[in-house]
Amino acid sequence: MLFNKHQQKIKEQISKAFQEEFQQELSVESMRLEEPPKSDMGDLALPCFPMARILRMAPPKIASRLAEKIPQSDEIEKAVPEGGYLNIFFNKSRFIEMTLKEIQEKKLDYGSVEKEDKETVLIEYSSPNTNKPLHLGHLRNNVLGMAVANLLETTGCKAVKVNLINDRGVHIAKSMLAYDKWGGGETPESSGMKGDHLVGKYYVLFEAKLKEHPALEEEAQEMLHKWENDDAETIALWKKMNGWVYKGFEETYGRMETLFDKWYFESDTYQLGKNIVQEGLEKGIFYKREDGAVEVDLAEHGLDKKVLLRPNGTAVYITQDLGTAKLKYDDYQFSRSFYVVANEQEYHFNVLFKILELLGFQWSKGCVHLSYGMVDLPEGKMKSREGTVVDADDLLNELKELAKTGIRERRDDYQDEELESRAEEIGQGALKYFLLKVNPKNNIRFDPKEAISFEGSTGPYIQYSHARIQSILRKAGEISFDSVNFSSLGNTEEFSLAKQLYNFPEEVRKAALEYNPARVCEAAWHIAKDLSKFYKEHQVLRAETEELKKARLFMIYCTALVLKKTLNLLGITAPDKM
Repeated sequence: MLFNKHQQKIKEQISKAFQEEFQQELSVESMRLEEPPKSDMGDLALPCFPMARILRMAPPKIASRLAEKIPQSDEIEKAVPEGGYLNIFFNKSRFIEMTLKEIQEKKLDYGSVEKEDKETVLIEYSSPNTNKPLHLGHLRNNVLGMAVANLLETTGCKAVKVNLINDRGVHIAKSMLAYDKWGGGETPESSGMKGDHLVGKYYVLFEAKLKEHPALEEEAQEMLHKWENDDAETIALWKKMNGWVYKGFEETYGRMETLFDKWYFESDTYQLGKNIVQEGLEKGIFYKREDGAVEVDLAEHGLDKKVLLRPNGTAVYITQDLGTAKLKYDDYQFSRSFYVVANEQEYHFNVLFKILELLGFQWSKGCVHLSYGMVDLPEGKMKSREGTVVDADDLLNELKELAKTGIRERRDDYQDEELESRAEEIGQGALKYFLLKVNPKNNIRFDPKEAISFEGSTGPYIQYSHARIQSILRKAGEISFDSVNFSSLGNTEEFSLAKQLYNFPEEVRKAALEYNPARVCEAAWHIAKDLSKFYKEHQVLRAETEELKKARLFMIYCTALVLKKTLNLLGITAPDKM
């Protein structure tokens, strides 16, 4: 990686100077280069304090003597002592050349690592219930899962994207029961509603009726019992309503370009989970209560008791999770398996992973709960049962309309079809960036108008930065970058932009290590900001000389590649026009 290669060369030069000056070895591995607090203090700094004890010399004296021994090179313009630090200033034009050539060579692979022996990792995300449509919370889950998968692939992993459909359970039975009682044969076609919306309508209706008729809860439990006993009428209703929901899900996933390599269904895994529970019961890991329920006591592990099978023998949520976890390992032999689920389920996953460990599944050590914060609205918390969620389709439509308004304020030459396409790209870019720019662990207060802004750290601002470069390149016409005079580059704005491009692979590496796409968002924003500062101070097409014009065109061409890579990692389209 360019970041490591460049710093390695600088460390080698410092090591050589140290040995010449002090006749002692300073290993490259022991050196810790830092970024100075201010850019005018240098580009990297070597703290000399660790050497003071060995040399019996004050750190400022060490820094001063080292600075005199370090010559100019392709990497270093000068070395300056500053207190107990040795500050390194990069050779600006050579630094820019090195960075841009690396981007030109790697193109959209810049920042990615290729490995022959790829680690297989699973990322389970979305995981909707088939009793309601996708909502804003699912959208954060979807875009986070996709972005983390993209980041892991940049580090050389084979990322398998998995969707676990929660298609059985008492919550599903509730929407089925409400439809059976009050549906009157309504269908998506007769109602003009998407199938997932129609089914969600009856889930909300069930909760409303439950306040008047508490016995409905018991009826829903009985319907689940019938389902697990393959009652033909119950199964037929379940298949019909789930079919409506799947069609609705696929439309929303397709619109957002949310991809999966494998779909799992809890209706296929709950029985495997029940078998695992039975095995644990026979081994004495679990026990049966007097009422017939199967339970595990995790008190000695700092957790509570947990029911695994109800008294009537039906599976609970964690039962099917046990089965799904085992099935996923059997299918892929993963080294790590990520569960992208909101932080309100942290305790659930602590219990799940501990049970898997007690059952002797060694691969459970690779199971990771990728916890994320909730998404709230200006009006407060979303509640599915009360029908106060923000529907995903409605939100996507709202953002598209806001994007249209923003586009019309800037230009009026788009034909209707192109306006629709651009507005869709910008609306989704706004949504995905807004949901990803916050550390996953933090809650989000979602504001569509803030998300769609063309100013600040937003998706449209990054998209616009890419589109503006493409516009300049189109105006420049055909141009070859086979020979570029990099010595003409090196002013403050050019160097600052090049440093952002240079730092990008390291930010991607850290983002993948932390499972935190917000780092990519921040990197993209800093690149776009420095690009804007560069435009403000310098001409590209009207540069003073043809030589300088060509060099600057090459620089923004490479910048566009990196901006496109950032957007790709976030699942956002990089438009050529806006």
